[in-house]
Amino acid sequence: MNRNEALQLVKAQLTEKRYVHTLGVAESAVELAERYGADVKKAELAAIFHDYAKFRPKEEMKQIIMEQNITKDLLDYHSELWHAPVGAYLVEQEAGITDQEILDAIAYHTSGRIGMTLLDKIVYLADYIEPGRSFPGVEEVRKLAEQNLDAAVTQAVRNTINFLMMKKQVIYPATFHTYNDLIKNLKEKM
Repeated sequence: MNRNEALQLVKAQLTEKRYVHTLGVAESAVELAERYGADVKKAELAAIFHDYAKFRPKEEMKQIIMEQNITKDLLDYHSELWHAPVGAYLVEQEAGITDQEILDAIAYHTSGRIGMTLLDKIVYLADYIEPGRSFPGVEEVRKLAEQNLDAAVTQAVRNTINFLMMKKQVIYPATFHTYNDLIKNLKEKM
């Protein structure tokens, strides 16, 4: 599937504001893929489709999670997390993308996971630092992303956890596990 076909499919699923965000994520993913030696086409495609299910009805997402045996504990946490794994499923079903690396990058772009692949990290980080984002800590992560992908992803996850804690929100355990895994890997590289 080429870029224009993917964008056409995605645009029909998103608000104009979210579509502009998606274009920024795709641009950031391409830059990161080029910088860190990932497959640029896969990074761009995963980024384009990362929010494919963002505006699906909660009941539809809940039903897909239950029927497709997607980690059911997601239902105990904020529905904002649901669109990532549901999106991966729908991208496979509706867009015909079967590349597991792309589907995983979509599925884990909100929570991360233990053993994140290069593509997982790129899509996660691109979503966090795309040019339209403006919030405390994003500039620091953008600067880190120019030097060290792992350090940037780790800081983005740390910022997310801190933000959720400040808001007194529950935090999906996979996000903590992601952070711990990233920290261990960073320490091993030192």
